[in-house]
Amino acid sequence: MAIIEVGDTNFEQEVLGSELPVLVDLYADWCEPCKQLAPIVERVAARFEGKLKVVKIDVDRAPMVAQSFRVQSIPMLVLIDQGQVVGHQLGVVDEATLVQMIEPIIPSDALTLEPKDLAAYIQEGRVVPVDIRDANAFARHHIPSAIHIALEELESKLDELRATDGRPRVLYHRTEEPAREAAEALLGKGVQVGYLKGGYLHWEADGFEVER
Repeated sequence: MAIIEVGDTNFEQEVLGSELPVLVDLYADWCEPCKQLAPIVERVAARFEGKLKVVKIDVDRAPMVAQSFRVQSIPMLVLIDQGQVVGHQLGVVDEATLVQMIEPIIPSDALTLEPKDLAAYIQEGRVVPVDIRDANAFARHHIPSAIHIALEELESKLDELRATDGRPRVLYHRTEEPAREAAEALLGKGVQVGYLKGGYLHWEADGFEVER
């Protein structure tokens, strides 16, 4: 999705009336830090394409918008969801900081479970944890009741991942990212799965039971 240039005349329509959350980049052509931030904003726009609208507003050309945000220094990033400001950052920030601000309001396509929620669902027999680490890691220790399907084997075992018994499969790896990416890939193939937020490291750090 291209980053849209917005001004005083179309701010309400493009930003406040947007169905998607909106990241507003307030900048000026003469602002060097704004130029440093621009590629970071572009990467974030690409990362959340289809889930987040990203707009740029030149404060010199949109004085009414600048006044409404009480802009005193730029660059200034404002996150708006359903017409309300839900976050902001001043100055140049790195991509990780920006993503951390955005992610809580981005709807996830895959079921995302916190360790405490996964533990409760396992106890109730409502989900099947799927360990997608390598076989040696699984053999050493894993989440109770988990089955093992290595990451590279997922696509060849789609039938095992389908919740034919009514219990969704929840993927986990050492960290969150591999399981999240795998879950999103499987969703694209029509397999409804979830993943463990924070990964196995988060599970262990929170003191939940493991099988050895």
